Amino acid sequence: MTIEPGTAASPYLSLRQAVRPAILAHRLLAGDQERAGKLATECEDLLYLTGELLKAAGRARILATAPPPRMPDEGSGDRQAQFLEAYADAGLLWAKVVGSSLALAGALIERGEWEDVRALASFLAGAGEESAATELRIQLGRAAWEAHRDQLRAVSNDMPPAAIEPAINALRAVLREVPEEYPDRNREVNRFLPPLASAIHAIMKQQEADIPYHSRVEHIATGGVAKYPDIVKTSLDELAAEFEGICRRPGGKTP
Repeated sequence: MTIEPGTAASPYLSLRQAVRPAILAHRLLAGDQERAGKLATECEDLLYLTGELLKAAGRARILATAPPPRMPDEGSGDRQAQFLEAYADAGLLWAKVVGSSLALAGALIERGEWEDVRALASFLAGAGEESAATELRIQLGRAAWEAHRDQLRAVSNDMPPAAIEPAINALRAVLREVPEEYPDRNREVNRFLPPLASAIHAIMKQQEADIPYHSRVEHIATGGVAKYPDIVKTSLDELAAEFEGICRRPGGKTP
């Protein structure tokens, strides 16, 4: 029987899905021969487990096809037992591949290689391992928050003008780098907007700027968007535009 490329080798996965984490592991090792220690170990473990998985999945597939002429001393029960054993081996090895992928992702997060972690999460989600993919994205979100925490600590009602642009950039980076699956991501970003808006509004008043009627800076500063975390990106973009407008005014360059 001809097996088409990518057809399901077991109930757990297709061949293409099974090898995607291994492809990433190969690329990581081949791309930098000096990679060593934990990352290299995790890559090699993943490659080994993937190979074992494919063997077990192939064995299960062969046993599941039309059996060849039976030998006199071979019973149907023996073949069924072999099939069940191969089926179980494939399932257990797939679990190990997923676990090894998570371990590799942990090493990548420590190195700050977040794009590769996103790729692994995408591979796992595509293979039906949504809970493992979500776990990875939450770990990634936690790391992204930590990377920008120092800049976000500076956000306050009376923050100096020179600190406003870095704060805006940090909040934008959080929205870009922290996955939406991260619990309360938008709500957490949203709570930084009132003090940021207050600081921008104070500069506008200090410069005696004409505040357009459609400006929402004061509205955001008083907590007007606190109940609407879903529009946090729009609100942040509005504050950034107002601040950039201050900088573009004659004599309005912030120190």
